[in-house]
Formats: sequence, C-alpha cells, structure tokens
Amino acid sequence: MTATLSKADLRAAALAKRDALSDEQRAAAAQAMAKRGLPFEIEPGLVVSGYSPIRSEIDPAPLMRKLAEQGAKLALPAVLSRGKSLAFRAWSPDDRLMMGPLGILEPSPAAAELVPDIMLVPLAAFDRAGHRIGYGAGHYDFTLVHLRKVKAITAVGTAFSVQEIKAVPALPHDVALDYVLTEKKVFDFRS
Repeated sequence: MTATLSKADLRAAALAKRDALSDEQRAAAAQAMAKRGLPFEIEPGLVVSGYSPIRSEIDPAPLMRKLAEQGAKLALPAVLSRGKSLAFRAWSPDDRLMMGPLGILEPSPAAAELVPDIMLVPLAAFDRAGHRIGYGAGHYDFTLVHLRKVKAITAVGTAFSVQEIKAVPALPHDVALDYVLTEKKVFDFRS
C-alpha cells in the first residue's frame, strides 16, 4: 500500500523529528548554521529579515548577529492579519520585543518598516527541489509573492537537517525557496 502522504501528515512527521532534538543539539545546530553563514556576499545595508523562533524552530539569532557584523540591517516580521503580507520592522539584537497577535515576539509597531532583500524563512519540512511545508497559514508564500512585485528577494529556508523529506507535494501557489541552510549543509535551488 503506497498512499501519498498529505502535507499535514508530512508536516506532523517532520515536526516530530524536529521536536525530538535536545536543547543542546538545537543550540549547536544554530551555532553551526551561523558559522557557515549565507552562501553569498552580504553588501553593507542589505536588509535581512529573520524571525522569532517558536516551538522547536532553529534559532536564527546567531546567524543574524553575524550578518549584522557584516553590515546587514536586521528586521523581524510582524503579523498584521491572516491573508495579508507580513510587515518587517527594524530590529537589532539588543532591542526588546513585544508579544504579537499570534503569540510570537516581534518589534514594536514604532520600529521602522523595512522591505527585506533576504528573508530567512522558518519551515516544518523541505525537499531538494526547494519546496517547503510551513504551518499552513501561507504567510510566507503570500508575503514573497507580494513583495517580489516590488523588488527581488532571496528566500533562505532555515532548518535542522532532520526536516528534509523526499518530496513536498507543492501546489501552484507555493513559492519555492532559493536556498535552505541547515547545520550540515547549504542547498542552492537557483536554476
């Protein structure tokens, strides 16, 4: 019996693997990902958006600190409402964050809004074609489509290597990633 698994099943299986990692493994992976850095040059002033990790997501903060040292401006997403593009607000590692509407830490509404050049994208699962499974709300797919009408944005998925799956059942509205960074390697999906 070879039933094709749904995105929900694939998401649940990948998240179970991610959840099974110890705090030590998570911290070491975040440091390894930061040490490797992005697989391309960071021009001073480029805007890099990260995210506040929820659940057991890999923490992009060590990587973001390194990028800031290389001259990047940092931003974090703010959820305005479902079905709307995420907003990105200026952030530096010393800034205090506040609880957003979905219970995710985000910068104050007073922080300057920026449009990222590079988006670090959290995910539940990814495949070697650059497709990701998110959490089902479509925030990142919608945001990438919307913002790419304004400028070119490089989408970099961040994940633990255990989140790689054989194939994501991608739909036409799903936006493929340009890269995925894990603690073990860099996947480059640009054709």
